[in-house]
Amino acid sequence: MPLWDNGWWKPAQHCPSPNFGARPQQAQIDLIVLHSISLPPGEFNNGQVQALFTNQLDWDAHPYFQSIRGLEVSAHFFIERTGKIWQFVSCDDRAWHAGASSYRGKTNCNDDSIGIELEGLEGNLFEPAQYLALQKLCPELLNKYPIAHIAGHEHIAPGRKADPGAGFDWPLLQQSLGLNNTYFP
Repeated sequence: MPLWDNGWWKPAQHCPSPNFGARPQQAQIDLIVLHSISLPPGEFNNGQVQALFTNQLDWDAHPYFQSIRGLEVSAHFFIERTGKIWQFVSCDDRAWHAGASSYRGKTNCNDDSIGIELEGLEGNLFEPAQYLALQKLCPELLNKYPIAHIAGHEHIAPGRKADPGAGFDWPLLQQSLGLNNTYFP
């Protein structure tokens, strides 16, 4: 049975976001960008990230939300601390996750990347279940798309973003995927 349907990975929990667009015709999906997010910062397993990515966040539910009020963002995938994988945007489309960015000589990384948000706080550690989820998802992406690079938001927007940060174990991911150094920053 095929695991993909029009850019949607069937094993993920689907929660379509309105925050996406078409990729430019010349775009080649060759980059995975890893992020970290929690809403409010440091709080987990509360559905707020899903609400943000689907424009349903109650801006008055927490004082922090006023600082991001009106933000329209998404990612292709979100991995909870438990390892549960959500998908918000077809990988064939352009999710709004990278913002102003540049990597491998290209700007606007949204055009040719797949964004994966990890539930967490930049700089803090991530759960073993999240690495296991990445070990399932990343090979599927590598088989489906011409992925040649895996980087953090901190690598594509240095000085502006710092996630996933020092708590993310890049060597563990590299080893578990069996990839050489050319894939990583």
